[in-house]
Amino acid sequence: MRETERKADSSEEEKVQGGQRELEERVLRTGFCTGCGACVNLCPYQASYRDRTVILHHCDLAQGRCFAFCPRTPADLTDMKSRFYDEADLTHELGAVKGFFIARAAQEGNRRRSQHGGVVTALMTLALREGLIDAAVLTEKGEELLPRAVTVSEPEAAAQLGGSRFVVSPTVAEFNRALRTDCRRIGVVATPCQALAIAKMRLQPLAAAESGMDRLKLVVGLFCGWALSWRPLTDILREKTDLAAVIGMDIPPSRYHTLEVYMPEETARFSLDEITPCVRESCRSCADMTAEFSDLSVGSARLPEGWEAARLWNQVIVRTKRGRDLLELARRRGVLEFREVPAGNLEKLKAASLNKKKAANRPQGQSGAGDRMGQAG
Repeated sequence: MRETERKADSSEEEKVQGGQRELEERVLRTGFCTGCGACVNLCPYQASYRDRTVILHHCDLAQGRCFAFCPRTPADLTDMKSRFYDEADLTHELGAVKGFFIARAAQEGNRRRSQHGGVVTALMTLALREGLIDAAVLTEKGEELLPRAVTVSEPEAAAQLGGSRFVVSPTVAEFNRALRTDCRRIGVVATPCQALAIAKMRLQPLAAAESGMDRLKLVVGLFCGWALSWRPLTDILREKTDLAAVIGMDIPPSRYHTLEVYMPEETARFSLDEITPCVRESCRSCADMTAEFSDLSVGSARLPEGWEAARLWNQVIVRTKRGRDLLELARRRGVLEFREVPAGNLEKLKAASLNKKKAANRPQGQSGAGDRMGQAG
């Protein structure tokens, strides 16, 4: 078994089943909760409140989906990857890699409304327009920078929801809700922990049609180094910004050591020394930087021309035939434009991903957010 996955994987003897009580003891009380919402909208007992998961009523079931679907409960990741991906595509550092590209949205307006090259927004809009999906689970900006998960069915609506939030959104809770609607083909944009939760849902013992998981048609993953806790982050940002005026945020490469906060007339910059304490505790034990349980994954590019050029492009890992087909459709339709991948880019990404895996496996107190700076995309 791969050394860096040993902590997340579990042998047959180590596998633990549980319900809400175990979820509370092992995840919610320990700071391991990612806020993904996988345990929400399954029953009335859990809810997402701001960027936290809270228990509304206690449940005495010995086994529950809330525990089984949580991305922070035991799972054999090596076995899961072998089930979902072609063995020939699996890499130690990045999971499945069927292809690696540098791309961006062809329309400048799409790029301007989105993060970096706008590939995620372009692909989800295309998937809706072409009928590959009839619903997209996305994230929109909520009050005071608190993200809100939403399901949209119109390509024009999806095109307006680009941009990274840097605070968790209960995306999987919204996906759980969408499964109870009449949506027949659902696509999801997911961070690594959210994509893992959805992958665990796909392995539930119920038949796909009975569980509704046969309606999942696309998972677009986001590169993510860490997420920030909403309350301490907004306390810091209020010192230099009007939260209502913030239109976006970004983290340049690590040498800048800065969080940039964009407003219509100015950009506020915060040292990552101020921001690091806002990193969610659960992110420090996460070993997945590139959303390995997705059809394709998208992050910010790294280019030899430097940050000002790179911030207009994305790097894309294709993991499945479904992801490859969508990317090729985007190429044929002229929705995306591509450039040659610089020599060594894939190897650099592998090294960054491996560093995150190693940091996640360090004893408590030895890993720091600095190991992952600049990787959110």
